[in-house]
Amino acid sequence: MGIPVIDLQGALAPGGPRVPEVVRQLREAAMASGFFYVRHHGVDRWMVQRQFALARELLELPAERRAALSIRHSPIMRGFEALGEQTLDAAMKPDLKESFYCGMDWPAEHPFVQAGYQTYGPSQWPEELPQAKGLCEAYIAAMNRLSERIMQLMALSLDLPEAYFDTACREPMVTLRMIRYPAHPAEADERTFGAGAHTDWGAITILAQDHHGGLEVQTPGGDWVEAPPMEDAFVVNLGDMIPRWTNGRYHSNPHRVRNRHSGGAPRFSIPFFFEPNYLARIEAVPGTVAPGERPRWAPCTAGEHLREMIALIKRAQQRGLEQHAHDRRERHRQHDGEPEGIDDGRKPGRKERAHHVQRTVGEIDHVHDAEHQRQSCREQEQH
Repeated sequence: MGIPVIDLQGALAPGGPRVPEVVRQLREAAMASGFFYVRHHGVDRWMVQRQFALARELLELPAERRAALSIRHSPIMRGFEALGEQTLDAAMKPDLKESFYCGMDWPAEHPFVQAGYQTYGPSQWPEELPQAKGLCEAYIAAMNRLSERIMQLMALSLDLPEAYFDTACREPMVTLRMIRYPAHPAEADERTFGAGAHTDWGAITILAQDHHGGLEVQTPGGDWVEAPPMEDAFVVNLGDMIPRWTNGRYHSNPHRVRNRHSGGAPRFSIPFFFEPNYLARIEAVPGTVAPGERPRWAPCTAGEHLREMIALIKRAQQRGLEQHAHDRRERHRQHDGEPEGIDDGRKPGRKERAHHVQRTVGEIDHVHDAEHQRQSCREQEQH
């Protein structure tokens, strides 16, 4: 199963001649892996190339300058992230990547900034690259327009009015990330990835990747397939909000990265994460819940969903840290000639643990109890 290609020509404006065809293709892709390419998307090639050039300049700044603008200094995760600082799959080693995060610079007096909502606030910009802010803001504006149009086409694919999601998409939570992956180490084991298997939390992700490739997508059948770069095309994938919005009809599938085809060169990619307004209501849209049945998820705001995902990730990472410590103890016992530890039921085996972590991090749609989800949202809001 390959990743489908959707040509947006004739569908970028409401009433376009190819809108019905594109809507059908989007529906098929969303009900399969939730991944697809888009071509003729309305974003100029020179803008994408310019953004890749900026990504290289940003990530080639001296290490001490990047550390001074670390995301650790930003309450909304804006700035540089060091190599190995993120672990997307808690059962794997830290990710072999480094990156720069930025977003829309909201004014300090905006109520969302005053409230401290995630993604709303200022980015950190290096003074050595004064053009960075303007270039990123222009790219974000182009990505916002494309994201909003994809959401309109998605509404049509669900037999909803074209503008159904428009209100939710006003003042969205967005993040632009520029990533550099070093070459995959020749001696790497099966637990080494540029980005471990994960799903994205938000609504949609629009990815620009360089010519090296390395993105791998898990199909609904569980196989991993490559999503190679395609000239003048973006890779689009649905995030975890979409299954929640569509009552599980549309899918958010795991994906991962290994930079194995670059001949030793670094790989660059530029994902744009689009999420609705922090206060937007996320609940099963009309037509997705059968008569007499309950929704698989309770209604939540986008902000509550985001906090829910963060809590799940933290729990999974803590389990991963505990297991790494357990594995080290076992290796030391074996080295000293002691018998291997016995699984007494208190600690899961490796296969069981990896499956549980993957479900926890990515497969949120296995949780069906709406009342449990509603209580979770209430508890997190109180917290």
